[in-house]
Amino acid sequence: MSTKTNFKRVALVAVAALGLGVLSSVPAQAVINAPAIAVTNGTAALGSSTDTATAAIISVTGLATVGSGDTITVTFINKGVQPNTSSVPRMQLLDTNTATAPNAATLVLDTISAVVANTTAKVTGSGSADSITASGNAFAITSIGTAGYVGARFIVQLESTTAGLNTDGVFNYTAIVTTYSVATLTTTVTADFTITIAALASASTVASPTYSTAYIGTSGAGADAVLSKVSTASNTAVGYLNVTLRNASNVAVALESVTITTTIGQVGTSTNRGRSVVLKAATGNNAYEIYPDGTAGTATITISTPSVTFATKTMNFYAAAASKLTATVATPRLALGANSDSVRIAATDAAGNPWTGSAYIYASTAADALIAGSNTTPVECAYDTNDKRQECPIIGNLVGKAKMKIIDASTVALATATSNEVEVEVRQSVPATVKISFDKATYAPNERARIYVTPFDSSGVILPAGTYGTLLAAGGIVSNGALSFTGSTTFSESLTSTSHKTIPNSSSTTGATPGAAVYTVYMPAAGGVVTLTATGGTQLPAAGQVALTASATVTDSGAAALAAVTALATTVASLKTLITTLTNLVLKIQKKVKA
Repeated sequence: MSTKTNFKRVALVAVAALGLGVLSSVPAQAVINAPAIAVTNGTAALGSSTDTATAAIISVTGLATVGSGDTITVTFINKGVQPNTSSVPRMQLLDTNTATAPNAATLVLDTISAVVANTTAKVTGSGSADSITASGNAFAITSIGTAGYVGARFIVQLESTTAGLNTDGVFNYTAIVTTYSVATLTTTVTADFTITIAALASASTVASPTYSTAYIGTSGAGADAVLSKVSTASNTAVGYLNVTLRNASNVAVALESVTITTTIGQVGTSTNRGRSVVLKAATGNNAYEIYPDGTAGTATITISTPSVTFATKTMNFYAAAASKLTATVATPRLALGANSDSVRIAATDAAGNPWTGSAYIYASTAADALIAGSNTTPVECAYDTNDKRQECPIIGNLVGKAKMKIIDASTVALATATSNEVEVEVRQSVPATVKISFDKATYAPNERARIYVTPFDSSGVILPAGTYGTLLAAGGIVSNGALSFTGSTTFSESLTSTSHKTIPNSSSTTGATPGAAVYTVYMPAAGGVVTLTATGGTQLPAAGQVALTASATVTDSGAAALAAVTALATTVASLKTLITTLTNLVLKIQKKVKA
């Protein structure tokens, strides 16, 4: 049952009187022998709306002699401070020690407001017929016959609103059982019992290794990032450790302390930071800060709680000034206008740590600046955290070649390090011819292959990267073999395209080569020659609108085996001929020796 009660009521004293009057010829002073009392603790989950599930049981048994006015009184009281005073206890008759018991649900005593529901029920005792009545705040069982054993069981439960029990914890009580002979106290027996309201698993504040997370990066980051910051001591955070503690129910309410240590720099908060700190965790994401302290190098950071040890994090702290800048040309042919990732830089500080500060590229001379870049205003490069390098953009001004340098400051005067000089070439993007090709001449069945579409200028030089509208005529590339395609669209939609975007840089991962568009395909399972055909498109001059072909061979495992057997047979035949020749020679020699 569940009955809404006033949760501001704090009184807690429950009394059930078990009265035993005995009608016989024994003296009126007869008493009930010392009763036996047993208790069973109650338990329930937080939020339960079935109050009887929380019930504790008080069992009382006594031997009544024949007499009149003998009673047993059962009382329970608070023991210590309870988790709250809003969950109201109630007592209810559960059953008696007889074969036939009253309906427990019809005889209820509200121990706070003394409201009684149904005041009479019939029960048959040991050799006597007893009636149980309830009035005020007491139960009474009156003996009307012979002597015998009497007893009853009562439940004590926590009444709540229909929303359920709202405080977890252990409620402690003491049961007091007293016997009376004609209203005179004769014996008192006590026993402690509890009603435990268990916290929900989703409310657990213990962190789970399965669901708790820790990431290094910006505040609130949900994945690890590569951090590289200048080591100059500062009160400004340069990174964050995002720690979220979740319990076994994957709820972010765990509240364990967090211990963080670092080998370089400081970790913590603006008011509590150092090389090793213990910090309080709040629910949800905790963005703990990382500060530089003047030490350069790779910081190793550990994060743990009493229940969870996270994977170690690292970040780079570099000196303010670069020591070595090594430049390489990433894009061999630049287009007129903007070109990204044209020159790349590998940079380190004096200790050899990766230097990821702001780098700038400029034309070596004013004459170089006429072709590409600027001699007076260096252009800032961008650090690629994935490839761990600086990538510099260059503006192509005129067709020609220009020399470039990279520095570690925004002006040459402020620079402390300068790279080696590299040369770039700017070319016009006017296609004159186009070529289709495979990346190899021979493939195994089903082997991956790459097909390139490469435009050239009138001098036969590969063009800068760009998008070319109609390098090929309608129909694009046609294959006589059953190729499989791995692109974002179907094979026929992609290979038959007439428009192509060429790539500026090479890549060992994708197979890209500078100045070519690339398709990744898989060769047929059957052996034979795969031939590609196409025709130059309308973006080319008439001389370039010609038929194009490219071929590659897929080796046939059966044919290869037959060829091997044939070769072996030829070898055996040659050996047989040689042996015959040698035998004849030996015979001739033997004849001459005998002669």
